[in-house]
Amino acid sequence: MVGAAALGAVAAVLLGLFAAFGFAAPLPGGLGPCLGSQCPSSYADPNNGPVAGRDENLNIFVGGDFRVGGSAAEAEGKIVTLGGFEMNKTGGSSVYNVGVVGVGSRVPPPNGSDFLTVGGDVTIAPGQRLLAEEGSTHGVVAYEGRLTGTVIPQSDQRPGAADPYRALVPDLTAASQCYARTGDGPRPATGTAVNQGYSTVFTGDGTSALQVFNVDFDLVGRNGGAQGITFQNIPAGATVLVNLVGDARTVNTYIGHDLQPPGIRERLLWNFPDANTVEFKGGAQFQGSVLVGRQGSTTTVSVPGMNGRFFTVGSLVHTSTSGAELHNYPFNGDLPDCRAPSPSPTPTPTPTPTPTPTPTDPSPSPTDPSPSPTEPSPSPTDPSPSPTDEPSPSPTDEPSPTDEPSPTDEPSPSPTDPSPSPTEPSPSPTDEPSPSPTDEPSPTPTEPSPTPTEPTPTPTPTEPSPSPTPTEPRPTPTEPRPTPTDPTPTQTPTPTPTEPTRPPSPTPPEPTPEPTGPTAPPSPTAPTPEPTAPTPEPTEPTPEPTEPTPEPSPTTPTPTPTPTPTPTPTDSSSVGPVPSPGPTDDGDQLAHSGSSTFQDPLFIGAAAAAVVSGAVLVLIIRTRRRRSGS
Repeated sequence: MVGAAALGAVAAVLLGLFAAFGFAAPLPGGLGPCLGSQCPSSYADPNNGPVAGRDENLNIFVGGDFRVGGSAAEAEGKIVTLGGFEMNKTGGSSVYNVGVVGVGSRVPPPNGSDFLTVGGDVTIAPGQRLLAEEGSTHGVVAYEGRLTGTVIPQSDQRPGAADPYRALVPDLTAASQCYARTGDGPRPATGTAVNQGYSTVFTGDGTSALQVFNVDFDLVGRNGGAQGITFQNIPAGATVLVNLVGDARTVNTYIGHDLQPPGIRERLLWNFPDANTVEFKGGAQFQGSVLVGRQGSTTTVSVPGMNGRFFTVGSLVHTSTSGAELHNYPFNGDLPDCRAPSPSPTPTPTPTPTPTPTPTDPSPSPTDPSPSPTEPSPSPTDPSPSPTDEPSPSPTDEPSPTDEPSPTDEPSPSPTDPSPSPTEPSPSPTDEPSPSPTDEPSPTPTEPSPTPTEPTPTPTPTEPSPSPTPTEPRPTPTEPRPTPTDPTPTQTPTPTPTEPTRPPSPTPPEPTPEPTGPTAPPSPTAPTPEPTAPTPEPTEPTPEPTEPTPEPSPTTPTPTPTPTPTPTPTDSSSVGPVPSPGPTDDGDQLAHSGSSTFQDPLFIGAAAAAVVSGAVLVLIIRTRRRRSGS
């Protein structure tokens, strides 16, 4: 039982999915497959063998006129044209066969049935014959208008003969549009179509049961000649839908029975939803069924053979310079379901608002409490039973006079207020969602999150991180670089990579305690204004770099990463002369020495050594000596 139930559930789900995607539906009016009790189990390529079966379904439908010209030879299967049928050949034999042909699928309609049904006149040129027979197979040409010319073996003037098929025009028009487009635009494609000149290649996704290709170009060679048609990565048993959009489309191909993959012919539909003119030409037996969905259009077929259903709501011209044939092959594909879901609105009467009277009952119930509060006015003891109806536990507490003062908190004027008060608690839970304040604290942690970002630079001076840290000071010296370049190219040597190489060699763990010193930079900030004043005297350009550094007082942390790259942080280090003892060990610590370092002879010696590495540093040291002398 469980297994059966599971299988049923799976089947229901699959059907629901198919319904949701609008998939797995035939052509309108039951068109496409072979109908009747004599359908063959399989179809061979066009041949002249014995009759292989019978097909009662339409193979060719024409919403307009059916005209035969040139050397066109025959049209196999059941044919309906709502307009007139005109035969005026200019080449080849004087005969045109309908229903049954010498070479084709060899599956004609049943004997004695209508092989050709015409909604208008039948006109056969003099000296030509329209044949609805071949060997022992024969049928009828039925028409509503007038007959001119020769029809063999039998014709039947029958009013309303084409009436059963007139509804196919709007149905096929709508289906053609539906196959090509959805409410949101073009139907989503599952594959790609690329015209490579010598061939158009259709590549599927390899998985979808319905392979959709949208084509906005002609299937012709570079100069309009014939080209190949190739399908690849198409799953076995998949339906292939090719939407050729545009006002005019031409197909010129030399690919015939060797179209791959095998069996694609009976599951391939070429859909022309927009074209006013369509032309099929080339030197091969064209494979697949055709749907032309624009009323008033004209489709011209001149290929040697069309192997598949042919449905157009416009007119058809069958012509060629050599015998051209339309063969009877079914379409067995599963297409998007374009039937209007009219039954779905039927459940709309379900809006049984009859339950609305049931809420009317609760409405009187509140009316009952309304009189009950009138009673509490004479005595509070009465309201206590009334609340027992709403919340039995709480009213039991209310009979005690102590509970009555609680309504006095709300404004005791009337217990009617407590009755709404339960309504108030309902919003009060809304206040409980006030965990929104929790959302507020959530931003507050975000604030500390940036604060840890500040300590992150402190670890950056650590040995592993110095490589990124110099990147930060490098942008800082870039600001002074343009400024000192005007007075002197002194800053140009500052980017010397030799100094950044030193930071890995000196153990910057000592600077790491130094950043702890900069934590108390407010004290050095006081001396900073002092050197800043003399700095404009020796050279105005130098105060320019010093100005960017003091502008952000937090530059004091920047010197901590800067110890690794000595460049411009020399000025920024002037803010804190305290770390001078550390830099005395390294020449690149001059940036942190400040004016006090120049007073230290040991540091002067270190500076002299630094002078050797760059004349620019010597100039800076001289200027600072001058400052110390001043």
